[in-house]
Amino acid sequence: MELIIHTEVDAFVATLEKPTRSKWTRHLLLLEQYGKALGMPHARKITSTLSELRIRGTQEVRALYAFEQGRICILHAFLKKTQKIPAREIATAEKRRQALTMT
Repeated sequence: MELIIHTEVDAFVATLEKPTRSKWTRHLLLLEQYGKALGMPHARKITSTLSELRIRGTQEVRALYAFEQGRICILHAFLKKTQKIPAREIATAEKRRQALTMT
C-alpha cells in the first residue's frame, strides 16, 4: 500500500529523539507491510475511520492514520502524555482526513 504522510507529521517526527525516529521508521514499514492486519501492540483502531500507530519507548508517540482510496494516510502524530487519547488530537486527525477525501 502507498503511504502518505501529512507535512506536519514529518515536521513533528524531525523533533523526536534519534532512537524514537528509528522506531517510527520501523513501525511505518510494519504498517506498509501488514496494512489493516497490523494489530496490537503496534496498532489499534480508535474510531470507525481512524487507527493509531503506537510507538513505545522513552518518548511515547501516537500517530493517527486512516485507510483512504487504497492508501495509508498518516494524518496526525503527538507525544502521549495521558492514558486516553485527547479529543482534540482525534479531531485534528479527523479534520485532516476529511480535507484529504475532498481533494
